[in-house]
Amino acid sequence: MSESPIEVVDNAGVVRLTISRPKALNALNSDVLSELERVLAELEARDDLRAVLITGAGEKSFVAGADIAEMRTKTPEEARAFARQALATLKRLETLPVPTVALVNGFCLGGGCELALACDWAVASDNAIFGQPEVLLGVIPGFGGTQRLPRRVGPAMALDLCTTGRKIDAAEALRIGLVNRVMPQAELDSYVEELTRQLGGNGPRSVRATKQAIHDGMEQDLDSALALETALFAFCFAGDEQTEGMSAFVEKRKPNF
Repeated sequence: MSESPIEVVDNAGVVRLTISRPKALNALNSDVLSELERVLAELEARDDLRAVLITGAGEKSFVAGADIAEMRTKTPEEARAFARQALATLKRLETLPVPTVALVNGFCLGGGCELALACDWAVASDNAIFGQPEVLLGVIPGFGGTQRLPRRVGPAMALDLCTTGRKIDAAEALRIGLVNRVMPQAELDSYVEELTRQLGGNGPRSVRATKQAIHDGMEQDLDSALALETALFAFCFAGDEQTEGMSAFVEKRKPNF
């Protein structure tokens, strides 16, 4: 590719990724997925990474879905390979050790909704439209939607969305727990600036440990998960971060992490 479809802006370890195919409403094709995985692999190796924010270029669309023009002539084996490529990319996003946030503007459909679901949480502008409309095309969600969506909103609501193909607005997405907050589109950039300050100013070791405790603990029974939390709590006391954080609190100053 002569020009990367992924724009990367790094603000002291809080990295904003923008999927930039505005003429195609930022639809996910093989090239976008390959480049996104490459960028994520580079970020994964960084010790100074604080958080990853992901959005789409323009005001019309976060990601309108997978690229139907690319998919329409695929054989079953080619479709399997495409789904596996997408699943591997979204799994890399999901398992980054730092918080990941989807900043949803406009259309967030199909593969776009699945991309948002692979993030730890999502913030939507008030013009956002969500949906898993794959059944309208004669297929099912293939990038994790049938698995991550019920884990986010419950199986009944996931079945509703995935079997009807209906679209929902930002207010309903907030009501069912698909997104964490909704705000006017004009305020999204200022929110991003505030979120960048928050995530960039917290203890990176403790933030990573928090994500690990929640993600890994959800896959364990309660006693095992509590033991994991205790171990990670103790781990936080092994470095300078806890000393600085607690000293700053006692001394009534901001910590320098």
